[in-house]
Amino acid sequence: MRRAILLALTLLFALPSAPAQTSPTPVYSYKVVATFPHSTSSYTEGFFYLNGLFYEGTGIKGHSQILVTDPATGRITQHIDLAPQYFGEGIVDWGSNLYEWTWQTNAGFVYNRATLDKLANFTYTGEGWGMTHDGTHIITSDGTATLRFRDPKDFHEVRNITVTDQGSPVTLLNELEYIHGEIYANVWHTNRIARINPRDGHVIAWIDLTGLLSPMLHLDDEAVLNGIAYDAQHDRLFVTGKEWPTIFQIKLIPPAPNK
Repeated sequence: MRRAILLALTLLFALPSAPAQTSPTPVYSYKVVATFPHSTSSYTEGFFYLNGLFYEGTGIKGHSQILVTDPATGRITQHIDLAPQYFGEGIVDWGSNLYEWTWQTNAGFVYNRATLDKLANFTYTGEGWGMTHDGTHIITSDGTATLRFRDPKDFHEVRNITVTDQGSPVTLLNELEYIHGEIYANVWHTNRIARINPRDGHVIAWIDLTGLLSPMLHLDDEAVLNGIAYDAQHDRLFVTGKEWPTIFQIKLIPPAPNK
């Protein structure tokens, strides 16, 4: 009898335990605080706010530009045109400079941010999509689930993370912004922004921007959400999209607590 009981207990504890239940990733909604004009001719690929101005990198060969605009009026205060062979992608500020890279031509450029004069060129492998920085590294996306941390001196990759939600890779990561120690990333062709832990890549939360721009104002199927900018001095978050007529300042609304 004792042996039977011991055998039964051994078999019981040898059975695999049920997987731990994980809570769903929180999904934040939003409230529009203010709106600002945005040109529908801008195919937005890179976007940031600094010192009272919006900086924007636009795409499409033959139409790619870097634009500096006054938020209140949408007036372009500075701009440069890329050579027609380049499809402009992400941009990022680094000190007194501005970095830009391109989609499939492996060409990147460093500009004086005040004058937009070109200072240097750089190269890389793979595709160029989004850019941001954490104060130490330039962080880039390439349309996959991988974010790469690069040395601003020569753009070489220092490390990378794979972005996952509940253990599954999150691909099509596009325009980026670094906010309060998190990486915010547009997911191409969705109305969602992922908030990503920069240490291990897991999605901390989602921001659902469904309904932000009326479908009637989308010029075509590629006029999708893609543009995140943050005003650190005044804690303001801005979002826009490719060929959108509006830049939105939004406030995030956390999900209701479970009862």
